[in-house]
Amino acid sequence: MIDFSLTQEQLLLQKTARDFAESEIKPIAKIIDESNDPNIIPWDFCQGVFRKGADLGFTSLLLPQEYGGMGGKCIDLVLVQEELGVADVSIACSYFNLTASMSLFLTRAGTEEQRKRMLSSVSSSEPHLFSVAESEPNVASSDLFCPAPDPQIGMKTFACSDGDRYVLNGNKSGLITNAGIADAYFIMARTSLDKPMRESMSMFYVPADTPGLKFGKRTQMIGWKPSHHTEIYLDNVRVSAENLIGQEGQAGALLMLLPEVSIGLAASHVGLARAAYEYALNYAKQRVSWGRPIIEHQAVALKLAEMMVNTQAARLMVWDAAIAADTDPQLAATVKAPAAKTFAVDVAIKNAQTAVEILGGSGITKEYQTGKFLNDAWIGYSCDFTREILRLNLVNFI
Repeated sequence: MIDFSLTQEQLLLQKTARDFAESEIKPIAKIIDESNDPNIIPWDFCQGVFRKGADLGFTSLLLPQEYGGMGGKCIDLVLVQEELGVADVSIACSYFNLTASMSLFLTRAGTEEQRKRMLSSVSSSEPHLFSVAESEPNVASSDLFCPAPDPQIGMKTFACSDGDRYVLNGNKSGLITNAGIADAYFIMARTSLDKPMRESMSMFYVPADTPGLKFGKRTQMIGWKPSHHTEIYLDNVRVSAENLIGQEGQAGALLMLLPEVSIGLAASHVGLARAAYEYALNYAKQRVSWGRPIIEHQAVALKLAEMMVNTQAARLMVWDAAIAADTDPQLAATVKAPAAKTFAVDVAIKNAQTAVEILGGSGITKEYQTGKFLNDAWIGYSCDFTREILRLNLVNFI
């Protein structure tokens, strides 16, 4: 039996996230978006929102209860992320989805000692913001999927074993989410230079106050203004061997344990697609042309119908991936999560573009939100790998 109904607990969680997004995220996102100050630090505004969301359990949603979490399922994450994405997709993805997912990653990939030590702050009054550092300057992120056994292909950041420690050296690109503001980093580095990247990529947990960890200036992007991305410079960063997650060379395999990152990102873009649709719908009901609201013109009505249908289709695909994450994680990681992510982002882009069209001349002004929707949606195209590389890799598993 297939049942798309939500439990009373899930309906309450959904409403809690919706109310939080409306009262806390929207006002902050508006302030940041309307600011013309290039030196503004969005985290100064978003930090309080992050703490309030953490108090509601959004960052510990997926954590088992024995580690101070709510013991939720991936579908719970999806419900929350869609509502947060309606208010602002960058806050939803950068701050809440990444931290919630990486917290779960530690319960799956970390040792018991690592779980207790690294997760102690997630559900505390001082919640940790996480960052994941993989991409590098002048190294294509798609190299991660390259089947060629050439050790010269792929990331250059190197972790040299030195007794009971590793010494990390290298650079990470200016697209590292939460770099410069995170409390802890999951940094990927090669632990062997004579093996292909897939066999030599390892993951290290690096606290933000570790000596030698430095950051560049904030990267300016066309959208996602409330987010924070910078380069990372690793200059003889010494970390305990106890901070190696899994074994040497296992980073790629370990990340396959975490389809929730892509699924939560997809859900956030369903929220963005919904926001663009609802915004255009409201405008079409009020804007008058030829003596009647433009929603009564077939050309506009058909566009709105397509936006609604596409949003619903993306939501169902995301929900299906979320169920798979709890029942068949490998299928979710290899097929359903990348499919949901790419489709949801495509729908967000299409809905945002259609919203611009429906608003006509108003749609291309900063007075209205349609330009923000479109710029934000396009960021999702490249976030967590592009549509093309994800779908090319997906074909290997179907």
